[in-house]
Amino acid sequence: MIPFLDLKALNAQYRDELIAATTRVIDSGWYIQGTEVKAFEEEFADYCGSKYCIGVANGLDALTLTLRAWKEMGKLKEGDEVIVPANTYIASILAITENRLKPVLVEPDEATFNLCPEKTAAAITPNTKAIVAVHLYGQISPMPELMQLAYKHDLLVLEDAAQAHGASIGGRKAGSWGHAAGFSFYPGKNLGALGDAGAVTTDDEELARTIRALGNYGSHKKYENLYQGVNSRLDEIQAAMLRVKLRNLDDEIESRRNVAEYYLAHIDSPRIQLPAVGNRKSHVWHLFVVRSVHRDELQKYLAEQGVQTLIHYPVPPHHQQAYKAFSEMALPLTEEMHRSVFSLPMGPHLTPEQVSQVVEATNLL
Repeated sequence: MIPFLDLKALNAQYRDELIAATTRVIDSGWYIQGTEVKAFEEEFADYCGSKYCIGVANGLDALTLTLRAWKEMGKLKEGDEVIVPANTYIASILAITENRLKPVLVEPDEATFNLCPEKTAAAITPNTKAIVAVHLYGQISPMPELMQLAYKHDLLVLEDAAQAHGASIGGRKAGSWGHAAGFSFYPGKNLGALGDAGAVTTDDEELARTIRALGNYGSHKKYENLYQGVNSRLDEIQAAMLRVKLRNLDDEIESRRNVAEYYLAHIDSPRIQLPAVGNRKSHVWHLFVVRSVHRDELQKYLAEQGVQTLIHYPVPPHHQQAYKAFSEMALPLTEEMHRSVFSLPMGPHLTPEQVSQVVEATNLL
C-alpha cells in the first residue's frame, strides 16, 4: 500500500538531528520558555517575513488567542461578525465562536477552495469587523485583493496559515500579509512537530505582547496577571525539533511541488477534476485534493490498487452537530465540495516509483 502520508519515513531522515536537538534540551535543564523557543520564534518570524512570532500550544490556540487579544485591545467585541470560508476545517470557526464572535460563512472560490474577494465583499455588513483568510490545502488566498478590501472597510485580517507554511504571492509569504497569522505545527503539516505545537506571526508589537501574556496565564511578568489567560505555550523540545525541520522546509516544499507537477501533467482521467493553481510559488501542496462525483467508488478502487486516499473533509462545519444552528444555511457549493473531494498521497516521503504508481492507478479509473 502506498501510504497517504508516512511520518515515520519523513522524520527518519532527520533522526540524528532530532535526537541531538532533544538531547540538547534535556541536558540544558530548562524545559519551558527557554532558549530553543526564543530561537525558533526568531527563525520562523524571519522565514515568514514578519517582525514577531509567538509560540503557542497548537494551531487552534494560535487563532483563538489572536482574536481574544484583539478583544482585550478593544479592536473586537462580543457579537462582531467575522467572515470565514464555509468549507474550512472546523478549527477556523471554533476560534471565532470561542470568543463569542459571530462567524459569517462564505462560499469559496470554486477553483482554489479559498475565499473569493467578490463573495467576501458581498458578505460585509456594518457589523463585520474581521476576515479569517484560510489558505486551504497549501495555496495562499488572494491576499492583495483581500487586504485591499480590509483597508477599505477597516477590517482586521487573520490568516489561517495552518496548511500553508512557505506559500507566497510575489515573494511575500503566508504569515506576513494579514494583521496576524495562526500556524499549526501538527505532525502532518508541511512544517510538523513531533506532537502538538503552533505559533502566531504579526508585525504588531502590542498584539504580540498581548498574545504572549494571554498564553502565559494572562501574565506579562511573573505573578502579575493582566488578563484571565490560559496556559498555551510552545514546548521547548518541540521548538528544538521544529528548528531542525525549518532548515529543511524549502527542500521538502520543492519535493511536494515536484510530486504535484507530475500528477498535474500525467493524471488523465475524465472522472477526476484536478486542482487549480495560479503559479508555482503560490502553492506548497500540503494536500493534493481532487474532486469526483464518483468519489466513494474511486476511493474503493484505488485502495484495491494499493493507493491510500483520505477525505479533507467529509462533513462541512455547518452540518456538524456542534453548529446545528447553521444547519439550514444554503451553501450548495461548499456541500458539493465536501461530497466530492478526496486527497491523493502527497509528501516528500513518496518515491518516484510510488508517484508513478499513483498516476497509473488513477488513469485506470
